[in-house]
Amino acid sequence: MDVEELSKWTDEQVFAKTKQHLDSLHKSILESVLQRQNFHKIAVNNGYSYDHVKREGAKLWKLLSDVFSKDIDQRNVRSILENKAGSTINNFGNASHTISNYINSHVNICRENPQSLEDIEKRSPSSQDENKSPVIELTTAPELNYNYGRNSETSTLKEWILEQTRLITIYGLSGIGKTALILKLISEINTQFDYIIYRSLEHLPKLINLKDELKQFFSQAQITPLPEIIDYFRSSRCLVILDDVQNIFKTGNFAGQYLTDYKDYCKFFQQIATLSHQSCLILISWEKPGEIETLEKENKQTKTLHLQGLGEDGKEILRQKDLQDEDKWDELITLYQSHPAWLNIIASTIIELFNGKVSLFMTDEDDLFLGDIELYLESQLERLSELEKNVINWLANQDEPIDISQKPANMEVSQAKFMHILQSLTRRGLVEKVPRKEPAKFQLNSIFQAYIKSNF
Repeated sequence: MDVEELSKWTDEQVFAKTKQHLDSLHKSILESVLQRQNFHKIAVNNGYSYDHVKREGAKLWKLLSDVFSKDIDQRNVRSILENKAGSTINNFGNASHTISNYINSHVNICRENPQSLEDIEKRSPSSQDENKSPVIELTTAPELNYNYGRNSETSTLKEWILEQTRLITIYGLSGIGKTALILKLISEINTQFDYIIYRSLEHLPKLINLKDELKQFFSQAQITPLPEIIDYFRSSRCLVILDDVQNIFKTGNFAGQYLTDYKDYCKFFQQIATLSHQSCLILISWEKPGEIETLEKENKQTKTLHLQGLGEDGKEILRQKDLQDEDKWDELITLYQSHPAWLNIIASTIIELFNGKVSLFMTDEDDLFLGDIELYLESQLERLSELEKNVINWLANQDEPIDISQKPANMEVSQAKFMHILQSLTRRGLVEKVPRKEPAKFQLNSIFQAYIKSNF
């Protein structure tokens, strides 16, 4: 069921309930959101102001919520309407089996279905059926808040996927845009897969339960369910995204150390990386899992991307916030490392306190303002071991990058242990290796340095 068909079906349900059809603007908003367009673009396409379109969108979600007895909004409208449409169609008695097979073969079960004839024609030859749209399940994924930048990273990930990379790890600081990058990637490569599913490990699902959920998702178009996840990975081209992987790691320990009841995830990830199949598992985490380094060296089907700031594309955040003094933007972006969440916080602060004037905010560069950024920093620092905290406090007071032989004089650990601590901090993205330095030099991330110096 494509966007036009789903819109027509929705209008019929609205008419059956209210005796009125959707007006032209509401229909346009619905179809545009189903195609993942934002309200800014919808406003431009329809010749209305952004505020007007947003108000009318709120009315539409209220109307649809009443009609379908579900809390519907921009994020979940696709999944709810398709599930309702499938449920309604499947009630037509003897035809239900045929139509159900059609739904399993042609309809995405969530908000994303950006399919066209051109997309289908480009489908990877490894797919089971070149005329079949991928089944995509993103109902639990967060909304894509921005869709700019990251072209280099997206190209790299596309290349890895085309090379049949089996295990990809994307790690970086909280709020850096890891999940947004993957959602952007999915919109561009979805026709390369038969199945795409996103799941978060935020609530610590046991592996056996996660596997059952994945098998249930993959088996919906199978006549006979397969015994193991790897069997589905071999029989179909599957993309599985696991977000918030850091939640199955211990806090108060070195980076990437699994919780006792979750060590089976380590074996699962290793199997995906080393066994032969045609699918891909993407892990998203604040910190790099310990075994990934070894897998990457031993197995060319394992890749890692350390995601950092937006670079020049961070200006788009400031532009959308209508900040002034564009000649100061580069300085502001450098100061806050093009980190999208940090830039959004600082931009909002500049609007709140300085009416959007960057030059007034930047008057005292020696006194770095952090504000609500501290919440992000604290959540990262809470995960550190005591040894890491000691080293990071020491690093915060170093004026120059240190080399690996510069162990703190008052720290009673061996050189090997000190190296392990530095390695763990780099895998968290808190300590950075200075490029083009021989011997290798290390320094604490400057934002964390400012926070620690002012609070401890």
